[in-house]
Amino acid sequence: MKTRRLLLLLQFVLVTYSLSAQKLGYIDMEYVTAKMPDYQKAQTELDKFSDRWAKEIQDKYTEIDKLQRLYQAEEVLLTDEMKRKRQQEINDKEREAREYNNKIFGFQGLLFQKKKELIKPITDQVYKASERVCRQRRLDMLLDKSSDFVIIYSNPVHDYTDYVMEELGLVTDTKNTKTSTPGVNTPAAKPNATDPPNKTTKPKQ
Repeated sequence: MKTRRLLLLLQFVLVTYSLSAQKLGYIDMEYVTAKMPDYQKAQTELDKFSDRWAKEIQDKYTEIDKLQRLYQAEEVLLTDEMKRKRQQEINDKEREAREYNNKIFGFQGLLFQKKKELIKPITDQVYKASERVCRQRRLDMLLDKSSDFVIIYSNPVHDYTDYVMEELGLVTDTKNTKTSTPGVNTPAAKPNATDPPNKTTKPKQ
């Protein structure tokens, strides 16, 4: 048990040392794409497809609900054979609705394919711009602050979002103040020679 703990501790130290030796940075992917007109246009179009497909599925379940209500209202008047046929019809409609829902919103369904068609070419532009920034700024790793990878704290000096936006030709709205290169400490401003010296005032007795 002690050996295992020692190995885990050693592994943690090695990983920490490896990361500390690298130059890291991060960007806010959501912020960048929010400023891209092509991305917003594609997202709006994707939402239209999603809403239309969702309505089609809802219409199918509305029809099933009507069939069930009609069957319940007429059940006492139906023969056993008629009941079986009506129940089979409802079951077939339910299966059809489920299959259509999976076809649209399931894993790699039509919505997923449409998203790849509309969104992926635009996000690829961001990735390529990010790669250029990494080469220009000599970064070893660039993280996405808006992804599922949780960042508890991030120093703004490591934020390269505006640099990526510049590569994409987007106008920034002073999200970051790039008065100096990220990762480089800026010396404190020296007082002007004409500024009066600081005075200390004693509290009144």
